[in-house]
Amino acid sequence: MAKLILTQEVTGLGTAGDVVEVKNGYARNYLLPRGFALTWTKGGEKQVESIKAARSAREHASLEDAQRQAAALQAKPVKLTVKAGESGRLFGTVKAEDVAKAVEAAGLGAIDKRKVELPAHIKSVGSYQANVRLHEDVAAVIDLDVVAS
Repeated sequence: MAKLILTQEVTGLGTAGDVVEVKNGYARNYLLPRGFALTWTKGGEKQVESIKAARSAREHASLEDAQRQAAALQAKPVKLTVKAGESGRLFGTVKAEDVAKAVEAAGLGAIDKRKVELPAHIKSVGSYQANVRLHEDVAAVIDLDVVAS
Protein backbone atom coordinates (compact mmCIF):
# COMPACT_ATOMS: atom_id res chain seq x y z
CA MET A 1 0.00 0.00 0.00
CA ALA A 2 1.24 3.47 -0.93
CA LYS A 3 0.67 6.46 1.33
CA LEU A 4 -0.14 9.62 -0.66
CA ILE A 5 -1.16 13.24 -0.19
CA LEU A 6 -3.99 14.23 -2.54
CA THR A 7 -3.47 17.51 -4.40
CA GLN A 8 -6.93 17.53 -5.98
CA GLU A 9 -10.32 16.05 -5.22
CA VAL A 10 -10.58 12.45 -6.41
CA THR A 11 -14.05 10.91 -6.53
CA GLY A 12 -14.43 8.10 -4.02
CA LEU A 13 -11.04 8.75 -2.44
CA GLY A 14 -10.87 12.19 -0.84
CA THR A 15 -10.24 15.89 -1.26
CA ALA A 16 -7.09 17.97 -1.60
CA GLY A 17 -4.86 17.69 1.45
CA ASP A 18 -6.11 14.29 2.58
CA VAL A 19 -3.55 11.60 3.37
CA VAL A 20 -4.74 8.30 1.88
CA GLU A 21 -3.43 4.78 1.46
CA VAL A 22 -4.04 3.16 -1.92
CA LYS A 23 -2.71 0.16 -3.77
CA ASN A 24 0.68 0.65 -5.40
CA GLY A 25 -0.58 0.20 -8.97
CA TYR A 26 -3.34 2.79 -8.55
CA ALA A 27 -0.81 5.26 -7.16
CA ARG A 28 1.92 4.54 -9.71
CA ASN A 29 -0.27 4.30 -12.82
CA TYR A 30 -3.06 6.81 -12.18
CA LEU A 31 -2.74 9.24 -9.28
CA LEU A 32 0.93 10.21 -9.50
CA PRO A 33 1.28 10.62 -13.31
CA ARG A 34 -1.85 12.79 -13.51
CA GLY A 35 -0.72 15.00 -10.63
CA PHE A 36 -3.64 14.07 -8.40
CA ALA A 37 -1.32 13.10 -5.55
CA LEU A 38 2.19 13.35 -4.12
CA THR A 39 4.06 10.66 -2.21
CA TRP A 40 3.81 11.10 1.53
CA THR A 41 6.94 12.05 3.44
CA LYS A 42 7.55 13.46 6.90
CA GLY A 43 8.24 16.83 5.27
CA GLY A 44 5.00 16.41 3.36
CA GLU A 45 3.03 17.25 6.49
CA LYS A 46 3.83 20.93 5.84
CA GLN A 47 2.44 20.53 2.34
CA VAL A 48 -0.73 18.99 3.76
CA GLU A 49 -1.24 21.97 6.05
CA SER A 50 -0.68 24.48 3.23
CA ILE A 51 -3.01 22.59 0.87
CA LYS A 52 -5.72 22.45 3.55
CA ALA A 53 -5.30 26.15 4.37
CA ALA A 54 -5.61 27.10 0.69
CA ARG A 55 -8.63 24.82 0.29
CA SER A 56 -10.41 26.28 3.32
CA ALA A 57 -9.78 29.83 2.08
CA ARG A 58 -11.27 28.92 -1.31
CA GLU A 59 -14.21 27.10 0.28
CA HIS A 60 -15.36 30.04 2.39
CA ALA A 61 -15.53 32.22 -0.69
CA SER A 62 -16.96 29.59 -2.99
CA LEU A 63 -19.60 27.99 -0.74
CA GLU A 64 -22.11 30.78 -1.32
CA ASP A 65 -21.27 30.85 -5.04
CA ALA A 66 -21.72 27.08 -5.24
CA GLN A 67 -25.12 27.29 -3.55
CA ARG A 68 -26.24 30.01 -5.98
CA GLN A 69 -25.02 28.04 -8.97
CA ALA A 70 -26.71 24.86 -7.68
CA ALA A 71 -30.03 26.69 -7.43
CA ALA A 72 -29.62 28.00 -10.98
CA LEU A 73 -28.70 24.56 -12.34
CA GLN A 74 -31.69 22.90 -10.72
CA ALA A 75 -34.11 25.62 -11.82
CA LYS A 76 -34.07 24.92 -15.55
CA PRO A 77 -33.27 21.86 -17.68
CA VAL A 78 -30.20 21.81 -19.91
CA LYS A 79 -30.73 20.97 -23.57
CA LEU A 80 -28.11 18.81 -25.28
CA THR A 81 -28.30 18.60 -29.07
CA VAL A 82 -26.49 15.54 -30.42
CA LYS A 83 -26.35 13.51 -33.62
CA ALA A 84 -28.79 10.62 -33.57
CA GLY A 85 -30.34 8.12 -35.96
CA GLU A 86 -34.00 7.95 -36.88
CA SER A 87 -34.70 5.50 -34.06
CA GLY A 88 -33.38 7.99 -31.48
CA ARG A 89 -30.15 6.11 -30.86
CA LEU A 90 -27.12 8.40 -30.55
CA PHE A 91 -23.98 8.19 -32.65
CA GLY A 92 -21.68 7.74 -29.69
CA THR A 93 -22.56 8.68 -26.12
CA VAL A 94 -23.03 11.82 -24.06
CA LYS A 95 -19.96 12.47 -21.91
CA ALA A 96 -19.42 14.65 -18.86
CA GLU A 97 -17.55 17.12 -21.08
CA ASP A 98 -20.65 17.47 -23.30
CA VAL A 99 -22.79 18.21 -20.25
CA ALA A 100 -20.32 20.83 -18.99
CA LYS A 101 -20.28 22.57 -22.38
CA ALA A 102 -24.09 22.52 -22.59
CA VAL A 103 -24.39 24.06 -19.11
CA GLU A 104 -22.02 26.85 -20.11
CA ALA A 105 -23.85 27.38 -23.42
CA ALA A 106 -27.15 27.64 -21.54
CA GLY A 107 -25.71 30.55 -19.55
CA LEU A 108 -25.72 28.74 -16.22
CA GLY A 109 -22.03 29.27 -15.52
CA ALA A 110 -18.93 27.21 -16.15
CA ILE A 111 -18.50 23.86 -14.43
CA ASP A 112 -15.56 21.49 -14.50
CA LYS A 113 -16.21 18.29 -16.47
CA ARG A 114 -14.58 16.28 -13.67
CA LYS A 115 -17.33 17.43 -11.31
CA VAL A 116 -20.10 15.98 -13.50
CA GLU A 117 -21.26 12.47 -12.62
CA LEU A 118 -23.48 10.67 -15.10
CA PRO A 119 -25.36 7.75 -13.49
CA ALA A 120 -25.23 5.66 -16.69
CA HIS A 121 -24.17 5.92 -20.31
CA ILE A 122 -26.55 8.13 -22.28
CA LYS A 123 -27.00 6.46 -25.66
CA SER A 124 -30.47 7.58 -26.77
CA VAL A 125 -32.55 10.75 -26.87
CA GLY A 126 -34.75 11.53 -23.88
CA SER A 127 -34.67 13.07 -20.41
CA TYR A 128 -31.92 12.21 -17.96
CA GLN A 129 -30.42 13.48 -14.73
CA ALA A 130 -26.79 14.14 -13.85
CA ASN A 131 -25.14 15.00 -10.55
CA VAL A 132 -22.71 17.91 -10.28
CA ARG A 133 -20.44 18.29 -7.24
CA LEU A 134 -19.93 22.04 -7.08
CA HIS A 135 -18.41 22.03 -3.61
CA GLU A 136 -17.63 19.51 -0.90
CA ASP A 137 -20.97 20.29 0.75
CA VAL A 138 -22.98 21.32 -2.33
CA ALA A 139 -24.23 19.04 -5.08
CA ALA A 140 -26.82 19.75 -7.74
CA VAL A 141 -28.99 17.47 -9.85
CA ILE A 142 -29.28 18.69 -13.44
CA ASP A 143 -32.17 17.72 -15.70
CA LEU A 144 -30.82 16.93 -19.17
CA ASP A 145 -32.95 16.94 -22.30
CA VAL A 146 -31.08 15.03 -25.00
CA VAL A 147 -32.51 15.85 -28.43
CA ALA A 148 -31.46 14.85 -31.94
CA SER A 149 -29.90 17.48 -34.17
